Amino acid sequence: MLENWLNKDCISLNVDAQDYRQAIQIGGDLLVANGKAEKTFVTAMIDAVADLGPYMVVAPGIAIPHARPERGAKAVGLSLVTLNSPVNFGNLENDPVWLVACLCALDSESHIELLQRFANLLADDEAVKKIKNASDAEKVIELISRY
Repeated sequence: MLENWLNKDCISLNVDAQDYRQAIQIGGDLLVANGKAEKTFVTAMIDAVADLGPYMVVAPGIAIPHARPERGAKAVGLSLVTLNSPVNFGNLENDPVWLVACLCALDSESHIELLQRFANLLADDEAVKKIKNASDAEKVIELISRY
């Protein structure tokens, strides 16, 4: 189940971020606070956009920032942040982003099931709409428990 990797303490809804850096920082800080990553991992996720481009904007309005495991990942985990005002990552096709889901993994395989379940969630337009409109992390956990 998706909630094995994403708990309510890793969810922050309807937050204000001035740009993609701050949006990633918010999501990354949730991973750090929950023991899933070091602060260096958060910096690495932000740097990845500048160094590699906005490839992590995977669908209209949705970004999945991540970094190499050796940059400070401590566990497989996911944080979920919804933004009051979408921000641009520089992806002409899928900007602006309103959902930032920061991902950390310990190696190249440990997060595959998490990604598969998260992709199934994102493929459900109704579920995505409910996440976008959610104001309570418990409701999001209820929703994701089906995936």
